[in-house]
Amino acid sequence: MRTTYISLSLSLMLTLAGCRLEPNYARPAVNAPGGYRGQAPAQDASGNVPSNSAPSSSVQPGEAQKSLGDEKWWNVFQDEQLQSLIRTALKNNYDVRIAAERVVAAQAQLGITHADQLPSLGASAALTSVRSEKTSVSPVFRSDSGQLALNASWELDFWGKYRNATKAARADLAATEWGQKAVISTLVSNVASAYFQLRTLDLELEITQQTLKSRQESLHLTKTLADGGAAPLMDVRQAEQLVYTASAQIPTLEKQIEQQENYISILLGQNPGPIARGKKLTEQPLLPSIPAGLPSELIERRPDIRQAEETLIAANARIGVAKAAYFPSISLTGTAGFQSTALTSLFSGPAGLWSAGPSLAQPIFEGGRIHNNVRLTESQQRQALLTYQQTTQGAFRDVSDALVAYQKARETREQQQLLTDAAQDAARLSHVRYDAGATAYLEVLTNETNYFNAELSLSQARYAEVLALVQTYNALGGGWQQ
Repeated sequence: MRTTYISLSLSLMLTLAGCRLEPNYARPAVNAPGGYRGQAPAQDASGNVPSNSAPSSSVQPGEAQKSLGDEKWWNVFQDEQLQSLIRTALKNNYDVRIAAERVVAAQAQLGITHADQLPSLGASAALTSVRSEKTSVSPVFRSDSGQLALNASWELDFWGKYRNATKAARADLAATEWGQKAVISTLVSNVASAYFQLRTLDLELEITQQTLKSRQESLHLTKTLADGGAAPLMDVRQAEQLVYTASAQIPTLEKQIEQQENYISILLGQNPGPIARGKKLTEQPLLPSIPAGLPSELIERRPDIRQAEETLIAANARIGVAKAAYFPSISLTGTAGFQSTALTSLFSGPAGLWSAGPSLAQPIFEGGRIHNNVRLTESQQRQALLTYQQTTQGAFRDVSDALVAYQKARETREQQQLLTDAAQDAARLSHVRYDAGATAYLEVLTNETNYFNAELSLSQARYAEVLALVQTYNALGGGWQQ
């Protein structure tokens, strides 16, 4: 009867041990759209839209396996000086270095957690000496003893408590690694955006300096005419307004340029200082349209989505850890060594000792602690699931926003170019009319001001277009691939 009882008990324990206490994990279903809103129609090499092009809300069939997010960052940003800045930032930036240390810490935590699945082995040694002097009631007493032993213990993981804890730690490590990739992707985007902003300020400063030089020449000519009685003093004052308007812009732009250089220096992990330049803003290569790929592929590529999923996997495994607390803990312990009252005979004779045996601990009353811990882990798992779904949906929006921004920024830049050309010609004609005496200098003032503002607006439109490219690349999950 006793043997039968033990056999049944072991069989029951093994059966329960074979049951998974954590929920079976499967990647949550995502309601991915068929295409990105804002996707521009496919264009040929000349920038023309073929007659059979699909509408802007769909992904082109040829783009099903192609996305800008799959490209390495040095293929997207072809300015060699920008590439050098990005490489320096990836090496020295503090956020990247902190993220790398987080990965090291997660690796160590995984090792600590995994160690609970393995037996532990230790050694102990003790020397004891007891002496007492002779008294009226007791003789001289002396006792020496020594002990040397190896101790082993192993808690059997019948319920998967340590296995699930290791699974959770491994998922935490993967989430940390994807978090590191997200930091890298963001850094690449930030350096590129800051660099293009710097080149925009350089372009505006160049425009302003050229405008100032031209207006100073015009002012000199107007003064000459006024001194000869061929032009009123009002024309001189109006010409001076044009000069001072341009010259007042230069200190502001120089301030912004130095501050932008300081910002880029910090991204590079360096003290504030000058930044080397490469191609001008007008020389930066742009795409006629951006291949976005399929939205379903974004889930595999974008670091924040992958990080959210690994966090969900970890939360799922911790439910198994919490449920395992309902069941008894079974441990095997053993000790082997030597013990003797005479140190000289510690390793001889009957000095050997050993002990071995199992132990079992079963929680009976915990005041609802175990139950509520299970509820807590289940709630955390549901929160992680909602975070994953929210992150995925937000990623789809990021891509759609970036695509429509790139398309509309391109259209705005094209129209701004036409406006600038028209303003330039109007300024030229007003000078011709003024030189011929057909109009007052006020017309020159108005058209020169319009042309100057149009040039500055065009530089901002160029920046908006290249910035939208950077944002689209980042939204598509590009930049972390090394």
